[in-house]
Amino acid sequence: MTAPSLATGAPRGFVVADLGGTTLRIGRITEGAASAAAVRRVPTEGLGRYRELPAQALQDRVVDQLTRELEAYLGSPGGEGASAVGVSFAGPMTKDGTVLAGPTLWGGAAAPLPLADILNRRLGVPVVVANDITAAAWRYAAAEPDPFCLITVSSGIGHKVFRNGEVLVSDSGHGGEIGHWRVDPGEDAVPCECGGRGHLGGMASGRGVLLAARRAAAGDPDGFGRSALAEPAGGDPAGITNEDLARAVRADDAFATQVLRSCLVPLALAVNCIFTAIGVRRYLFIGGFAVAVGHRFVTLLGEELTKLGCFGLGDAEIRDMLSLGAADDDHCLIGMARLLTRTLPATACTGGGT
Repeated sequence: MTAPSLATGAPRGFVVADLGGTTLRIGRITEGAASAAAVRRVPTEGLGRYRELPAQALQDRVVDQLTRELEAYLGSPGGEGASAVGVSFAGPMTKDGTVLAGPTLWGGAAAPLPLADILNRRLGVPVVVANDITAAAWRYAAAEPDPFCLITVSSGIGHKVFRNGEVLVSDSGHGGEIGHWRVDPGEDAVPCECGGRGHLGGMASGRGVLLAARRAAAGDPDGFGRSALAEPAGGDPAGITNEDLARAVRADDAFATQVLRSCLVPLALAVNCIFTAIGVRRYLFIGGFAVAVGHRFVTLLGEELTKLGCFGLGDAEIRDMLSLGAADDDHCLIGMARLLTRTLPATACTGGGT
């Protein structure tokens, strides 16, 4: 869509929130600023903490938490005087802000969630809701002159392609969910939190790599015992954490690196598929797990991608397509503020976006 003309005057202040599968972040950002201030982080009260609850109960719990935390923030010194609220959400949604699924938040099927309408009624200020990777893409849009694909590797995996001033998704919420591309058709494939099997997100996300590391440690106790993962885990495969795994990969630990390599093969297939289908040659990686591993993440992914090859490109060109985004967790907060700036005059902040 074409950016509307912005009203003149003093920069506006926004409250922005990022609702992820692991963490809910809320902060304040001034229109045009490059960072958020007074950011509050709390664990998301969803699937990651309450796996025993059914999907609908988890959805209700997450919405109540989001509303409660936003109300408290708006009433605090950090949130007073905000002209609008922007919320990025880890799941597909329609253009009007109706959430279609929340795999990393409540797992399987639950009712469609008109999140934009709910928050507009409850908060008493204009609200925009957008998919988290759509929001994050706006952080990078001004600095990336060519089309790019933003991929997050955290609790799950998601992506968005940004081209010609817009994110390429349909109004009905389709597109940008490469984490639910089925890369393993086997009946015994790794389960995904959405209820499917063999999905990229279940295999190559932070949660997927962690499960793979624990399975590998249980299946190869000698290799695990020699690994840098053994001591912090107390010799117990179940004690391995994502933090320890990322640290071991950064230190070039052979066991941990091989686990990650095996999980990066399907991610390399996904990048290969996107490149072959639409020709995008710029891939930015964000998300807690990718950032924690750091440059080793894109180095190892580049090695797996060159093994596959990208039609028409040499090895150096393939590796040059891959980069890490900023080494922080504010992508969605900053991008959401830029999306608010773009949409606020045209929509009066009453809708959402995919």
